[in-house]
Amino acid sequence: MSSRFTLPPEDVLRAREKLVLDHFHDEVTQDWNATLSTFPHPHYELIAPMVVHDGDSEVRDYYHDTRVAFPDQDHEIIALRHSHDAVIVEFWLLGTHLGPLGKIPPTGSAHRTRMTAYFVFDEHEHLAIERIYFDQLTVLKQLLGGLDKRNPRDLLTLAKALAGALATAGGEPDPRLLATTPPNLGD
Repeated sequence: MSSRFTLPPEDVLRAREKLVLDHFHDEVTQDWNATLSTFPHPHYELIAPMVVHDGDSEVRDYYHDTRVAFPDQDHEIIALRHSHDAVIVEFWLLGTHLGPLGKIPPTGSAHRTRMTAYFVFDEHEHLAIERIYFDQLTVLKQLLGGLDKRNPRDLLTLAKALAGALATAGGEPDPRLLATTPPNLGD
């Protein structure tokens, strides 16, 4: 493995970047076979809820559930950066909440949430992990903020959404996300 201070050659960086941009494009067009083909073994880590989706079946379920919740899900890339083992993408995730999001009923509200995704590559230049960082409260605030607090139907949706959010808040974090090893900074 190369030093964390050394970037791979330009052709490797360009290949990684193309793969990541293709991955983003295929997610938006909901071409799951093409999206999954960017990984030898699909693996997503969602840091805010401390959830891992590992393997073809779990990742397809994740895609299905998020597109039921946000059928128009899209993104706007803000910045793309390279590191010695990853492509880091800052982006806005957008979507309209038209289906259930876990235990949170649809609110009909749109969200635009700033996120960062680390596309981590292994020593063979295969995409190993997509690790996504975002603030869940920012998403929830936008989904609930579009409800009319004077409308009884929206108040009922608000109560159900808050109950759903609370029900999912107590979930145990995936232990794979807790077992971290400090980096060797001695070199």
